[in-house]
Formats: sequence, structure tokens, C-alpha cells
Amino acid sequence: MIKFGIIGTNWITDRFIQASEGVEDFQLQAVYSRTEERAKAFAETHGIRDWFTNIEEMASKDHIDAVYIASPNSFHCSQAITFLNKGIHVLCEKPLASNEREVQEMIAAAKKNDALLMEAVRTTFLPNFQLLREKLHTIGTIRKVNVSCCKYSSRYDAYKDGTVLNAFNPAFSNGALMDLGVYCIYPMVVLFGEPKEIKATGTMLDSGVDGSGSVIMKYDEIEVVSTFSKISNTHIPTEIQGEDGTVTIDQIGEFSTLTFYNRNGETCSYVQQEDYPPMYYEIQEFVSVIKAGEKLESLINSYNHSLLSARVMDEARKQIGLVFPADR
Repeated sequence: MIKFGIIGTNWITDRFIQASEGVEDFQLQAVYSRTEERAKAFAETHGIRDWFTNIEEMASKDHIDAVYIASPNSFHCSQAITFLNKGIHVLCEKPLASNEREVQEMIAAAKKNDALLMEAVRTTFLPNFQLLREKLHTIGTIRKVNVSCCKYSSRYDAYKDGTVLNAFNPAFSNGALMDLGVYCIYPMVVLFGEPKEIKATGTMLDSGVDGSGSVIMKYDEIEVVSTFSKISNTHIPTEIQGEDGTVTIDQIGEFSTLTFYNRNGETCSYVQQEDYPPMYYEIQEFVSVIKAGEKLESLINSYNHSLLSARVMDEARKQIGLVFPADR
């Protein structure tokens, strides 16, 4: 059994626990929260044996093999390195860190301590993403990609009323690019690699983060236009255009339905089977890599993919003037 600890007690950790129930050799052992009341309540709700309010104490106990980090982005680097330095494997929510420099530090700690570090971008493990990679050649030479992830944040109403919650606070390395833009950028890096050129625009809020924006990634033959927003919604699917056909993805964060359109008018749709919750597949990959024990790195959410994604977002932030305390 791989004994897990969890950092964070929010809705995403609830979904993580639900998804982990189908993963063989997964055992939930510990939880951390900043407050004793929250840690104890979460542990009781989910039947977790150990709870902590101190990260160092949690990492020093010889009772967990791995940890899932779902804290605010600005804490990812320091928390991950604390566990990695103890030889504890780390599955860390996207984005992996505030910037590329922090990602490099985390990877160095993982390699030094023979521990697995993996970015928890769930979409790249979903069956339909794997199917997309297998069948992408059928649409011929790819020319243009329009990818969108725009979801009006429930926290934006509080923001407009004068309350700046974590989602719109630069101290936590947040904003539209970091929260939703990564869903657009990371899969494109996995599919096409590092872009030759990046052009970014953004709508900056008074709090100092971006409410929405776009990033154009230019390759030798492909132009990828990514749009993302936390202050508006979209109902337009992602589209990959090739010379021989087009494929649409209903939601870039879900990949539940792929539809291929041939130039001759033929169409074919693939609906993802709902055998497991979406987060199941990333947990299964993480556990499988640990148990294989040969090379402690995912071939899909690899170190290189995390570095390239962070590099793209760093350049985009530079162009729109989005600076975090973690950058200084």
C-alpha cells in the first residue's frame, strides 16, 4: 500500500479522496490544515487516522509514503521540497509552482532524494486525451488551435463587493492564467512541445492579478490561441484544425467528448466512459510510477512538460505585467 497524506481541506481534496477510492494500493493516512479545528473535522469526516497543523511535523513522521498538495499556489514549492527532502513522493496540484525557478528547485529536490514529483494536471491522463494523441495524425498537418477555458468565478462576486479572496490575491500566485490558463497551455505543450514565440494580453484587476487573458503560442507550422477567464463564461469548444480535418473538444478541462470532422463531411464522436472520476487517472499514474520504481518520473506529466508550461506562463506574465511576491 502507498500511504498518502493530504495538504489542504477544500473541495478539490474532497474530489481527490473520492477519486482515490478506485485506486488499488492507495491508503489515506494523514491530513494537514492550518487550524486544528479544520484538520480534526476533516479527518473525522473522511476517516483519516492522523491530522497535523505543522508541515515539518507531518513530513518528519515515518507514516506516509506520498503526499498530495492542494494548498494555494504560492505554498507549493516550499511544501513540496519539505516532503521531497524526506524522500516522500509529491503529487502537487497545478500549476506546480509560482514560476519556472521554483519548478526547477522542486525537480532538483526530487532527483536528489530519489522521490517522485508530478504535476496534477488531470486532463493529460484522461482516456480521451490519450485517444486524441493517437488519432491526431488523421486530420493531417495541424495549422491552427483555438483553446478556451473561461469560467466565471463564484469568488468574483465577493471581489466586486470589496472582499479579495485567495483566487484574486497575487500573494498566493493566483489569477486567471495560473488557475485556468494552465488547462489551455499544459496540454498544448504535451502535444506540440515548446513554442517558438509567445504573445500575451491580459485584463488586470485592481488587486494585481489578471481576470482574463489570452496567450498565442507560435510554432513552425501551428498557431495556438489560448483564451481564459475567471470573470466570464464560454460555451465554445476547443478546436484543432488540420489540413485534412478538424477535431473539437467539448471542454478543455474535461475532455469528455471528442468529435472528428473529415473534409469530406464525415464525423465521428468519442464520449469518455464515466467508469471513474476524472482525478482517478492521475492518481493511478502516480501510484503506478512509484510501484514501478525504475524511473521516478511520469512520461506524460514529465519534468520537462512542467518546466515548459511554467516557462510559457512566466513569459506571458512578463508581457502583461503580472508579478507575484514569489518572483522577487
